[in-house]
Amino acid sequence: MQKYILSLDSGTTSNRAILFSHSGEIAGMAQQEFEQVYPRPGWVEHRPHDIWETQLKVAREVLEKQKVSPSEVAGIGITNQRETTLVWNRETGEPVYNAIVWQDRRTASICDELKSRGLENTFAKKTGLVLDAYFSGTKIKWILDNVEGVREQALAGKLAFGTVDTWLIWKLTGGKLHITDVTNASRTLLFNIHTLQWDDELLEILGVPKQMLPNVKPSSEIYGNTDKDILGEEIPVAGIAGDQQAALFGQMCSGEGMVKNTYGTGCFVVMNTGSKPIASKHNLLTTIAWQVGGKTTYALEGSIFIGGAVVQWLRDQLGIIKSSGEIEELALEVDDSDGVSFVPGFVGLGAPHWDQYAAGTITGLSRGTNKAHIARAALEAIALQSMEVIETMVKDSGISLHELRVDGGAVVNNLLMQIQADAIATDVVRPKVTETTALGAAYLAGLATGFWESMEEVKKQWQVDRRFQPAENRDAFKKVIANWRKAVERSKGWYEGH
Repeated sequence: MQKYILSLDSGTTSNRAILFSHSGEIAGMAQQEFEQVYPRPGWVEHRPHDIWETQLKVAREVLEKQKVSPSEVAGIGITNQRETTLVWNRETGEPVYNAIVWQDRRTASICDELKSRGLENTFAKKTGLVLDAYFSGTKIKWILDNVEGVREQALAGKLAFGTVDTWLIWKLTGGKLHITDVTNASRTLLFNIHTLQWDDELLEILGVPKQMLPNVKPSSEIYGNTDKDILGEEIPVAGIAGDQQAALFGQMCSGEGMVKNTYGTGCFVVMNTGSKPIASKHNLLTTIAWQVGGKTTYALEGSIFIGGAVVQWLRDQLGIIKSSGEIEELALEVDDSDGVSFVPGFVGLGAPHWDQYAAGTITGLSRGTNKAHIARAALEAIALQSMEVIETMVKDSGISLHELRVDGGAVVNNLLMQIQADAIATDVVRPKVTETTALGAAYLAGLATGFWESMEEVKKQWQVDRRFQPAENRDAFKKVIANWRKAVERSKGWYEGH
């Protein structure tokens, strides 16, 4: 009797394996962090074998811990940090270079060069993306241009490119499957979101040989089985979605105009725009939300590079808290941030600014400023960056916001959720299961394997934990917003010409 779906959630700083029961509840979880590699300022890498080995370890661990036999698992869903770029040898399975992480800025100059050639519109029209170092295409180009002998091997068909989902499926199936899904493909700068094909013109511009690329599949389908030796039985791999699209699905934002925000390392606001892609006039991304049952659903997305990571910075670099959980208590020691604004532009600014040269900035400091003010300003920064993206989304889509569904590690922070509601003057809704990224991948796999019969069945499982309503009097918060906007302007273009 198949009782579970196994969700593999491959994040930026850790890998998790979560077992979901038929009622959509968590039946078991295992998690392990892996090392971040920083070879130079602005460069961020992962060792590909670390990604695979920690993911395999937690998958085995959760089955053992819960005494679940692999034969009780109906399917595996995979969700992953997107845009992170891997290239490996098809015969040996050995990577030719470390994984270049989505946060990595080394290809900013490649993006500048493409912009100087007037190519921004070409990429935007076909991919829905902006030319930024964030996406995979320029990272592949960098590997091909900078690692000796790699371009020749790629042209000879010896190398495979993949985002993290592709690498994990390659390893899970013993090299039998070289695939990705439409959501991950739509984040590469190489995929045409209208034709749903790799785009020859874009491949040529970036000098990427087509033979490196994985086959692109729907987000919910039985793609193949795991190798028997991996988990002890062959298990169908049946769902794939990039982490933000998986969270949108897990939040059951299945109707047009529904919006979710995930508070992880970064923050990612995504709006379901239905069956048609909406081109943004304000630097948001147009992306594929999912492809299920032959239907493609599109979304608008705003990516905020530093969300929860600002709390890690206060813990690890400033040492004003010992654990991330302490920030709420510290921030509650003061009634407000006393004019302090914190712009966490540590790796530039994402949507809607897309400033690769912005810097982290704390403004409004006085002799009376203490660590509680800075902690509160850090929480406000997470909410205010999200507010800017939501305002932009409403403008672009012409769809007004009724509520914001929230998920991710930071949503346990009630103060942050209240600040978010105050910032957007709209209800913020936290669901009972906040592991919505993993849940979305599980739902995609479960629908493909018949574990769940329909979207209707799945929708009924979504339940509210708590609703945060905005304060009726917004005058005090308007001042916080005005200070924030000034601080953002100060942080922009800081590194240009340095």
